[in-house]
Amino acid sequence: MNRLKAIAEGQPIESVYHDEVLAREAVLTIKDFNLYYGRKQALYNISMPIARGMVTALVGPSGCGKSTLLRSVNRMNDLIDSVSIEGDMLLGNESIFASGVDVIQLRKRMGMVFQKPNPFPMSIFENVVYPLRIDGERDKNRLMQVCEHSLRGAALWDEVKDRLHESGLSLSGGQQQRLCIARAIASDPEVLLLDEPCSALDPIATSKIEDLIEKLKGDYSILIVTHNMQQASRISDHTAFMYLGRLVELGVTSSIFTRPKLKETEDYITGRFG
Repeated sequence: MNRLKAIAEGQPIESVYHDEVLAREAVLTIKDFNLYYGRKQALYNISMPIARGMVTALVGPSGCGKSTLLRSVNRMNDLIDSVSIEGDMLLGNESIFASGVDVIQLRKRMGMVFQKPNPFPMSIFENVVYPLRIDGERDKNRLMQVCEHSLRGAALWDEVKDRLHESGLSLSGGQQQRLCIARAIASDPEVLLLDEPCSALDPIATSKIEDLIEKLKGDYSILIVTHNMQQASRISDHTAFMYLGRLVELGVTSSIFTRPKLKETEDYITGRFG
């Protein structure tokens, strides 16, 4: 039976994994993860490794659970009263859902960048060093050091080095998104979570963000949600295809796009449905 039809009818399926992905060291391991909004189940038995130092893209039709899964990784879904979960996620060997976990500290290890740029209404400098400010850092030299390092990491330093005390809101949309990436990496996270970071940007700004992602991988492990198949094929090392809350296939991106193990994945990648 077609797996996607089985999923639509509420039947369980077995996810398909490519051996090359399973052979990689995982920075994050998702294990039998289920998520519910009240009585409505949104994610079903998701198990997958997120490879260290690589870019993993989550793709699938709108409403398939990509962003819900991404937001579970730094426990943003905790903010929704009706949410309950089963299963676990391990950052290294530590459960991120263990009762004693400091969620604020966890989120520092998981830099998050959203669909629309969301700089704070403060200077470019203060936007970048905000994670250090809330930790109580007051050393001006240290703050300046981190600001420059983070802006260089986000490929923004040369464009704003003479404007650090101007509002972050004065930047263009693409610059604002790179500012948000600089803010995310200022706390030196292990994982960067990107939720459709280019969907509100023009093609030139999108190209700069994609170049930046290529530059950042290796230093960071990146998990990105994208609805753009071409973008996933360009920037990711691994691709996970999701459908109606289930993981269908996870593999090396080149294999997913040229020789997936499942016809259902091929049909989605080639635009026959979705």
